[in-house]
Amino acid sequence: MGKRKKIRAEKIKEQKKKQYYAILKNCPTSPRKMRLLADVIRGKDINTALDILTFSPKEASGRLKVLLKSAIANWEQKNEGVRIEEADLYIKTIFVDSARMLKRIQPRAQGRAYRIRKRSNHVTLFIDTKQKPNI
Repeated sequence: MGKRKKIRAEKIKEQKKKQYYAILKNCPTSPRKMRLLADVIRGKDINTALDILTFSPKEASGRLKVLLKSAIANWEQKNEGVRIEEADLYIKTIFVDSARMLKRIQPRAQGRAYRIRKRSNHVTLFIDTKQKPNI
């Protein structure tokens, strides 16, 4: 590895230490349905977002709730000794990307066949504090 690449890699590694995130890959829900919930909780504080996901009737809300709890656990691991209530955490960024697509065939009349696309997605969630703690 060249010197410039190594320096750049170290900078990226340092930036990742200051970010708190969780990633959900290959979730078997269509990205369109997942984005509906992602748009609702984007920018909300974590307690409000957890309440929204707990009482939402949508199937994707359970998976997003687990993902949010994972991001909170990642934050706790990097910030030992700091209480969540004092940190004032909120969902900084959440985005949903499409993942692999399973292609299936549905038989139809007169020898035809329709293609069924079973979509899945990747969700990335970043949390952050509203004010930076003085450490």
